[in-house]
Amino acid sequence: MEKLLIEGGYPLEGTVQISGAKNSAVALIPAAILADSTVTIDNLPKISDVQLLADLLEEIGGTVDLKDHEIIVDPKDMIAMPLPNGKVKKLRASYYLMGAMLGKFKKAVIGLPGGCNLGPRPIDQHIKGFEALGATVTNEQGAIYLRADELRGAKIYLDVVSVGATINIMLAAVRAKGRTIIENAAKEPEIIDVATLLNSMGAKIKGVGTNVIRIDGVDELSGCRHLIIPDRIEAGTYMIMAAAMGQKVLIDNIIPYHVESLIAKLREMGVKIEVNDDQVLIHNHREKTGVDIKTLVYPGFPTDLQQPISTLLTQAQGTSIVTDTIYNARFKHIDELRRMGANVKVEGRSAIIAGPTKLQGAKVRASDLRAGAALIIAGLLAEGVTELTGLEHVDRGYEDLENKLLQLGAKVWREKMSDEEAEQVKSS
Repeated sequence: MEKLLIEGGYPLEGTVQISGAKNSAVALIPAAILADSTVTIDNLPKISDVQLLADLLEEIGGTVDLKDHEIIVDPKDMIAMPLPNGKVKKLRASYYLMGAMLGKFKKAVIGLPGGCNLGPRPIDQHIKGFEALGATVTNEQGAIYLRADELRGAKIYLDVVSVGATINIMLAAVRAKGRTIIENAAKEPEIIDVATLLNSMGAKIKGVGTNVIRIDGVDELSGCRHLIIPDRIEAGTYMIMAAAMGQKVLIDNIIPYHVESLIAKLREMGVKIEVNDDQVLIHNHREKTGVDIKTLVYPGFPTDLQQPISTLLTQAQGTSIVTDTIYNARFKHIDELRRMGANVKVEGRSAIIAGPTKLQGAKVRASDLRAGAALIIAGLLAEGVTELTGLEHVDRGYEDLENKLLQLGAKVWREKMSDEEAEQVKSS
């Protein structure tokens, strides 16, 4: 096991290149199952979740060539092999295998997904959609069994706006007979990205980006080549880092429209931002003003940036209130920030942050992916050295993090943990 060490106080300057979207990649790779010939996906982030999904596709008989930022998937020899345990337990997005395998084979056995522990994240809306399409869904010994003689289009209203359910139903419906209408659908850019791939394969999907998606089922889908959109959450994370410690930082290869809610809040705090076609330039930090933030479904403020911006708000003048309406357990980083000297308390779904406070380096642990990002930002701001464990979470979603930070002038490095340290982390 490794830990990341961050020596704080070094200003950031230069250019950072944003990778392909993690939340697109983890849905696009399972979507390749639906094709009858080779699918190539470019601009793939080099993260552990991508490797896990590539391994899972090989387990069900696919030929997978994963190299650098590209994956080539030949699905012609795939079979509906049960995947009740193993790697499916390690990532949340393994549930996309349900929709893809149900759409292709009319059956699937998938273990309940893992990933970051952010509190209850039920898949009831996914199951509701599968059942509406004609599948029988049962939970047997910790795995989801899906079976259908055939899938038929249906009108499906999502009780909760859900990115995962919207994509999963879309995957199952593209090869169903007739028309499927998903109402109260999520609008995230990653959904549009998945629909673009499927339409390039021959699917007939309209309305993505709105709350009503219409899908006319087709009998077959062919292979294609697809370029993943830039990762708006990685872009937002580096924008927050630049606002915290930047002199002049250019965030390159982004779609500014996808991070409009963050740009608005940073400007409200007093951060100077220039927006170009596919870049954002953030100038040297000055005194920042506290703001209130409420996470909402897209295009509202993303829950995935709630934890990173909470760290930045510890440096803002006055009191800020951050409310997460999506995941009520997404405040596990707060105890770690307090360990570093932050003045923060959690009340229900909100974190109340008083600032500015001086942060001190400490030994902290990432409980999940975005908590890790929040604590790295804290380490950049802190006096002294911060030791961050739980890097397996960070590696799930941020490509080449240390090198990108080093290129900006940060002082960060990895070290192997001693056996004693590793044992302490495992038992904590």
